[in-house]
Amino acid sequence: MKIEVREGYPEVDILIRCPQDGPAIQRIVSLLASLDQHLRGLKDGQTHVIDWPDVLYLESVDKRTFIYTAQAVYETPLKLYEAEERFDMTSFFRSSKSQIVNVARIASLRPEFGARLELTMDNGERLLVSRTYAKALKERLGLL
Repeated sequence: MKIEVREGYPEVDILIRCPQDGPAIQRIVSLLASLDQHLRGLKDGQTHVIDWPDVLYLESVDKRTFIYTAQAVYETPLKLYEAEERFDMTSFFRSSKSQIVNVARIASLRPEFGARLELTMDNGERLLVSRTYAKALKERLGLL
């Protein structure tokens, strides 16, 4: 892969030259497109704009969805499936029925009882991946 950066243009323009389109190229395109996307979160009566790389995980509790960052917890009007669709093909991964994890923020993982995985996020927080999703996460991380 060859990357060339040129400065002095009025806006960012990215051109990908490749032998053929495929899943890897589509993943790159999706990641680049998602860089301009933000989440909206509510905290203390104020609306906050959250960049997706800052998100550790999203969780649904009692029909409410929360965004967890290293600094704070925000409520979002998005349903979990809407967030999953919006950030499809990026670094987000469904880790259970009620949780989506930012794979880029995982520091380590270890096996747990019942074929589950315990994730340690880069802020030290620990999360469980249900056995339904554990194998897919290992595949995504190249561990299988």
